[in-house]
Amino acid sequence: MGDAAQFDLGGAVVIRGWCPGALRPMDSGDGWVVRIRPPGGRLDSAQAQAIADAAEAHGNGVIELTGRANLQLRGVTPASHAPLIEALRPHGLIDADARAEGRRNIIVTPFADAEADRLAAELAEALAASDLALPAKFGFAVDPGATPVLTRDPADIRIEPGPTLRADGATRAAPYRGPGDALALARWFLDQGGAPSGRGRMAALTARLTPPGATLPAALPAAPLRPGPHADGLLVGLEFGQIGPDTLRRLGRLAPLRLTPWRMVLIRGARRLPAIPGLILDPHDPRLRLRACPGAPACPQAQAATRPLARALAPLIPADAVLHVSGCAKGCGWPRAADVTLTATGAGFDLIRHGRAQDPAALRGLHPDQLPKVL
Repeated sequence: MGDAAQFDLGGAVVIRGWCPGALRPMDSGDGWVVRIRPPGGRLDSAQAQAIADAAEAHGNGVIELTGRANLQLRGVTPASHAPLIEALRPHGLIDADARAEGRRNIIVTPFADAEADRLAAELAEALAASDLALPAKFGFAVDPGATPVLTRDPADIRIEPGPTLRADGATRAAPYRGPGDALALARWFLDQGGAPSGRGRMAALTARLTPPGATLPAALPAAPLRPGPHADGLLVGLEFGQIGPDTLRRLGRLAPLRLTPWRMVLIRGARRLPAIPGLILDPHDPRLRLRACPGAPACPQAQAATRPLARALAPLIPADAVLHVSGCAKGCGWPRAADVTLTATGAGFDLIRHGRAQDPAALRGLHPDQLPKVL
């Protein structure tokens, strides 16, 4: 997201234009956005129930799965924020304070075994106790399975098979002996000027510097995953990452859940599902090709509605391609390059091929009716 502006509203510090948390919500066009970071990306039945209830009681009922495997609730108000936090705190879903919350920026593979969960818990504890002043978007991935599955997902420091430690963007890794190694790599990032003005990402630094101790070849990543059966259970997709409260409750009652950064949920141990609305089960469903932010009117910075347009265009996008429809040039819904990106502007939609929302456009100011002809 873009530069942050913060202000005090109803006694809570609210962040606009930056990644929200539970204790530091972000203001948007449909109220406050409150992001919940379930430890290890896990949800048991009681936690799923609590989040669903809170979304309905204290928000507008919209629950979104984010690209960092978090859940965010929309439509929260100054009056409902404190009751929401108190409803979720007994379920282990709220950090002690905003500082601790901001440091626990960890994605864990949904296929984690007990060892991976242990590595993630140790890293979270070490980060909470550290004094590292890392950028708000700086994050970690715990992905030590036989084949890493999070390589394409946002993280700056990665724990991968071995276990090994790899700085994002680097082609070689170092042995991983414990969380002190991850913190040392984060400190190297800061010491080398990787966060000018408090911002920055690891890949920009490794493009010009080799991380210390990186002598081992990086593990080859797994192919992108799709909905369907996997060894650990069933992966189910969610259109634009949205999941209804009742759907979340029903999934939570079936089995433990693991959140993913792919707009999918892993239902641990499941082999088949009852009929539940709102799920994408077909690995070839055209909606899996779509990325879109909430758009107007949910986001005050969006220049147009995004998701209805994305749905209409989905059948025109080739299989295995990605269409990103962005309400503005910030590209919050998909910060990476897509095969086709449509960026809303005051003059219409700009079309970018193989780029991000802010990249130079091949065509500018297109009316939605023109888009099917130029895709």
